[in-house]
Amino acid sequence: MSDSVNTDDFILFSPPTIGAKELHGVEEALLSAWITTGPKTAQFERQFQQLVGAPAALALNSCTSGLHLALRVLDVGPGDEVVTTTLTFASTVNVIEHVGARPVLVDVEPDTLNIDPRALEQAITGKTKAIIVVHYAGHPADLDAVSAIAERHHLHVVEDAAHALPAAFHGRPIGSSTNLTAFSFYATKNLTTGEGGMLTGDPELVDRARTLSLHGMSRNAWKRYEAEGSWRYDIVAPGFKCNMTDIQAALGLAQLDRLQQMQQRRKEIVASYHRAFAGIAALEVLPCRPGIDHAWHLYVIRLNRKATPMDRNRFIELLRQQGIGTSVHFTPMHMHSYYRNKYGYRPNDFPVAYCNFQRMLSLPLSPAITDPQVDRVIAAVLKIVAPPGRQVA
Repeated sequence: MSDSVNTDDFILFSPPTIGAKELHGVEEALLSAWITTGPKTAQFERQFQQLVGAPAALALNSCTSGLHLALRVLDVGPGDEVVTTTLTFASTVNVIEHVGARPVLVDVEPDTLNIDPRALEQAITGKTKAIIVVHYAGHPADLDAVSAIAERHHLHVVEDAAHALPAAFHGRPIGSSTNLTAFSFYATKNLTTGEGGMLTGDPELVDRARTLSLHGMSRNAWKRYEAEGSWRYDIVAPGFKCNMTDIQAALGLAQLDRLQQMQQRRKEIVASYHRAFAGIAALEVLPCRPGIDHAWHLYVIRLNRKATPMDRNRFIELLRQQGIGTSVHFTPMHMHSYYRNKYGYRPNDFPVAYCNFQRMLSLPLSPAITDPQVDRVIAAVLKIVAPPGRQVA
């Protein structure tokens, strides 16, 4: 097999879906009298709040900012511990360090790869103040189990919902509870504003986060400079710079209008993958538990070591040579040098996450991917793991 790759025909892992609505919305924002945080951002907050049934919503420049602000308004700081999963992106754990608390990592469940409630409870100490749950790949974590643990130990729950729009847990949309919940609108997400995020949850806490999100000012620029506004403001806390712009919000509003359509396309691609890979002994796909509305942000497959000697990295390279883009979600946090060196973690400290990391990859999944491209992905995967004559389960 040649190592050369035709970049013109390369299937990107997760291209954004941008159309005429988005272009028109951004143009409208650019030609208006307001391009930073203003009326479109406020409208985006209202419509997103309605979509997920949130008690309150705050548009931000990233999900990371949402997680950081959540910990700040919950008064998590030095001397506190926050328990979270090791199988997540860096921002989930970095924000714990940012507020001066200690991240306590735990392992994941072997099926969904979400945080293991039993491991979570075992990690709680007298210093634990909060739990951050991650809804991995778009499959909600076991919120009933996590909430019961939090209530028993009088802990706050923060939800990292970067993958989880629009997901639901037993009929309850992610973002509809009073838990502070952070969503991501990064370029690869189910809804994108290029960069951006949203924080939902208890109105009083979201209001505190709103103040901190813009320097700790008592009123934002739109309220100061609109016709009925006043130039006066006060700094009530040493805040940050986390606000979303109206240009980003214009993208978000257009994406909200098309979210149902885009999600239907994701489900169609997932169904095609499911049909193609069912019964292939070399592959394991992540399940969707009963009562779950999966957001299908990622389509993760795992190599079955008992059925194939294929190395994951070699598998990724072979797919790349066939013009298929992939990714890995994620290198567990305890394996990264900062956390490994600071806290003395070893790879096998969290065996479920470590074992799955070694054999997992994410296949292309986006509404922008066409049926012929889906067929190419499937054919490329099967060519490697189940060529003619290869036994299936």
